[in-house]
This record gives sequence, structure tokens and C-alpha cells, in this order.
Amino acid sequence: MPLSDPKISENRPVIRQLDDGAINRIAAGEVVERPASAVKELVENAVDAGARRIEIAYADGGKTLIRVTDDGCGIEAEALPLALSRHATSKIDDSDLLDIHTFGFRGEALPSLGAVGRLTITSRVGREDGASISVEGGSMKPVKPAALSAGTIVELRDLFYATPARLKFMRTDRAEAQAITDVVKRLAMAEPFVAFTLRDVTGGGEGRVSFRVEAENGDLFDALHGRLARIIGTEFAENALRIDASRDGLRLLGYAALPTYSRGSSVAQYLFVNGRPVKDKLLIGALRGAYFDFLSRDRHPAVALFIDCDPHLVDVNVHPAKSEVRFRDPGLARGLIVSALRHALAEAGHRASTTVAGATLGAMRPEPTGNGPARVYQMDRPSLGARQASYAAQAPAYQAPGYQPTSEPGFAEFSQDYSARVEPIIEEAPQGSEEMPAEPVEHLPLGAARAQVHENYIVAQTQTGMVIVDQHAAHERLVYERLKAQMSENGVAAQALLIPEIVELSEGDCARLLAVADDLSRLGLTLEPFGGGAVAVRETPAILGEVNARAMVLDILDELDDQGESLLVQARIEAILSRVACHGSVRSGRRMRADEMNALLREMEATPHSGQCNHGRPTYVELKLSDIERLFGRS
Repeated sequence: MPLSDPKISENRPVIRQLDDGAINRIAAGEVVERPASAVKELVENAVDAGARRIEIAYADGGKTLIRVTDDGCGIEAEALPLALSRHATSKIDDSDLLDIHTFGFRGEALPSLGAVGRLTITSRVGREDGASISVEGGSMKPVKPAALSAGTIVELRDLFYATPARLKFMRTDRAEAQAITDVVKRLAMAEPFVAFTLRDVTGGGEGRVSFRVEAENGDLFDALHGRLARIIGTEFAENALRIDASRDGLRLLGYAALPTYSRGSSVAQYLFVNGRPVKDKLLIGALRGAYFDFLSRDRHPAVALFIDCDPHLVDVNVHPAKSEVRFRDPGLARGLIVSALRHALAEAGHRASTTVAGATLGAMRPEPTGNGPARVYQMDRPSLGARQASYAAQAPAYQAPGYQPTSEPGFAEFSQDYSARVEPIIEEAPQGSEEMPAEPVEHLPLGAARAQVHENYIVAQTQTGMVIVDQHAAHERLVYERLKAQMSENGVAAQALLIPEIVELSEGDCARLLAVADDLSRLGLTLEPFGGGAVAVRETPAILGEVNARAMVLDILDELDDQGESLLVQARIEAILSRVACHGSVRSGRRMRADEMNALLREMEATPHSGQCNHGRPTYVELKLSDIERLFGRS
């Protein structure tokens, strides 16, 4: 006898209308994922209310208390019950659902929070009396008078007490507190003219201030630069390039760090659309494309970029948490980011990040001995043996007639024992001579070559210090840029296949691949439809030699699915160019003449991106004279 299906019942299921409490609890699962989500919604409401100062307090990682205080416009007493109703908002109307100029617009946050926690709103408008309303687990209490000077205080206690199953998925208090801090920092970047204070009040009392920024002054760029310096760090601000570009209604502004100031993960990538913090796959892919030629795959750029546009050009209502957006013209947004960042990086020329010099100085500083401070060696009295050795080293190489040589060598003998070669100083021509002295080049950014150390590092003198150049890495970048320029002028040579390779795909994959066929053709990979879901590979880039066309096509499809674009073919071509540049550049161990070293320095100054090699590592280190003097205890 066959077993009956347990899903089939003699009684038909009955369709019921859920009550408002159940609806709000279900909606809260989408809007309020964790305490940080609640903080985000409440702080955004405060910003939309025109607040200039916002204070956030939390306890136990936000699980037991979240309190947001602002000095915004407030809510009228008679409007408080309506503010806790679903889909009630003052930020949009029914006429145009795309005309969104605020953070919030759905009217879901407050009722969702009231459905899963104990929510209290206290507010005062102008000279009117203050009022307060509370809701617990979706049950609303009547409005009552309250004392408040101005603005609004929203207090949320016992988050998810009405849905205890959600509490099991909460992380530790420390992890939740870190998530809250991250949310507040992102919103503080978006609003540099607003003061933010984040306070941990676990255990009661005033608690501990974990984050605070005051309102910035000046124009937008100055205010943003100051805010980023306080949040991301002064090192980012010192090594960031100003971005300001527009195209067809979209404006991109913000700051992007030099490639040599890269990170091991994407934690320092902050992206905003119309002031809203987002984590969008399209924008992250555009960042990757902009820095594609300057960083290895395990390094990530540090940026804080803002896209401003007409609200009708972007849909922010594609994700419940509003963390993703959809542009009407995705290619326009991506092209703006890539072109603006590449233009800024090109204008930076040979510049490298200051953190490189800082790391160098840190490596040079002597370790302290014992528990006391490090010894200042220039204040020590040398021993008798040390003084005799120093006197011998200072003896001139020239010996007078009849002088009996000793075993102690002079400078001439010492110079043969080291790999460094110091170039002779060109003395100025005497007065009255027609010969003009050589023009000094120390005033140039990379200065004048003075020595080559270990046949690999060029030491140059500048007006303000010294520069140490990795000759192989620097010349490799110069050759690579020349090869890229030649390829850009002449195009990528394609090798026609004697027998085209047919690759069977699904119709959807075939359509996605053919949509980018023109871009691939410019890189030497020619694809044609072959009926059904198949494509024919007619040509491959000649520089790649023999390739597995089917594997390449499948890899391109994987990139398209994962990131919305494919840089695979370009990456392989540029990897070949990089390899050619590596083999064609000055090798480590080759001795260079002074004119060769200076020519290399001058070409670096004239070539964009020469401050880092093909993998994002610095090609030179600059040390200021003041830093060098500190190493020797002169300051």
C-alpha cells in the first residue's frame, strides 16, 4: 500500500488576513536585520529632520538599548500616532515615487521597530509643548506630555524581545557594537556638516564616547576632506586625490587614494549615491576597473566617492535596506568612475604615498635597549680604538714623497670595498671663465643622482632631502607604459583561427557574451553567433599565442555573472606586456652611469603612474632632511 503524502490534507488550507502585528514583525525582518540596522534607520530620520547635532547611545551592542537624540524639526504631538503607522511618511507623496531627496521614504522603520521592541518617541516642535508616545510589540499607547527642549529622542529597548528567535542569530556585543560604529561612520562621511557622537552606555551612567566628530566648516571639499581625515585617518587624507567629474547629469566627487596606499581588503571603500551609503556590485566593479592596471589582485584601493544625480536617474528602492541601487544607464555611471579615477591617477604623475617614507623611517629607527630610553649615539664618547680607526679613515689617499705608508688605508682604498659609487661633484667654473657651470637639478622632484648602491638602488639628492629609487621596478613601469601606449595607438593584433572553435552555451549565456562582443573585439577576441546558444571564436589576441578559446569564453562568462563585466582578456594581454617590460627593463645588478641614472629620474617625472610598479609597489622612497636629522638625534 503506497504511503500517503504528508503535504496533502483532507482539509483545504484557509486563506486568512494577517493582523497588523504579524505584518509589522514580518516587515521588521527585512528592514531591521540587527541593531546596526535600527541605528541606521533612526540616524537617517534625524538627518532628514534637519538635525545639526546627533547623539547615539547604545548598551550591550544595541540589544538592550538604542537611543538617538537630535536637534531637528521634531514631530507634532497629534502626528506621533501617525508616525508609528505603516507607510506613513512626510518625505514623499503619491505624485512621483521616484522623486526622492531624503534617506527614508517608505515609512516602515518606526512601525517595524515598534513591532519587535519597546519603542518610545519624545519630540517637541518649536515653541509647542513636548509630547511622547510608546509602543511595545506593536501595541501603541496614548500620547502624553513630556519635557524636552527641542528636537526628538527615539529610545528603543529590548530589541527583538517580541521575536526571541531572532536573538539567537545575534553576534557578540562587541561585534554588534562594531557594526553600529561602522554605520555611524558612513553616515558621518555623507554629512560632514553634521556633528555626531556615539556613546556606549553599557552598565549605566554617561558611558564611554567611542566616536565623535564635530561639524566641519568651509566648502564641500574642505569639509569632506576634514571629515575623512578624522574617520579614515590622516594618512588617507594626505595620500588621497581629489575627484570632481561630471557626465550627462551624473557628478562624481570625493577622494581616492594613490595605488601605493592600498589595503589588503575592501574595508576602506566607501561609496555613496545621492548621499546614501551603498554597497553596489556595479560601483565596486568600476573601482576594480579603474585601479586594474595599478594593483595586484590581492590589493584593494581606498576611496570615498559620492555620486550625485537627479533622483529619476537612479532607483534606490531595489533593496529593503536600500543598500543597493540601480542606475538607468549603468554604463554611464561605470564609465564616469573609471575615467575620473584614471584621469586623477595620471595627473598624480610619479607621486607615491607618504606612508612609504614613514615605513622606511620606522625600519631605520634603532630598537630601545633595556627599559630606559634609546641611547643617543652621537653623545657617546668614542673609545681610543674607534678614534684611531676614524683618524686612519680620514687620512688622504695622496702620499707625500718620502712618506712611509702604514697599514691604515685612506679614502681611496676604502672606496674599493663598497658597491656604492659616488659621482664626483662638478665644481663651479672660476670667475672670468666662459664655461658655465652645469645647471643644478636638485630642484626637480626626484633630484640629481648621486650614487648607485648595490647596483640596484639609485640615491638622488633633492632640495629637501633624498630619494632612493629601485632602478629595475622604475624602469619596468616606464617600459610598460610605453608598450601600452603603442598598443593603444596600433590596436591589438588578432590571430585568425584556421578552424573557428565552436563553444556551446545556454541561450542566456550566449546573449550576455554577445552583448560585450564589441569590447572583446577591440582586444583581439572576435566572437560570432553560431545558431542556438553557440558562439564561434574566429580570432584570438596574437600576443597571447596559443590559447584555449573555450576555457577563456567560460571564464569571461563567470566574470560577467559575478561582477557584471569582464577584464579577463585585457588582464592577460597586459600581463604579457608586463612580462615583456620586466625582461626589457634595467636589470638588478647592472651598473649605471650618472647620465643614465639622471635620465631615468627625468623620465619617471614625465611618465604618469611611475610612482608604483606594475603590482602597486612603490618605485622610490623620499626622505625629508628633517626626518633624516631626527634619525641622528639632531632635532
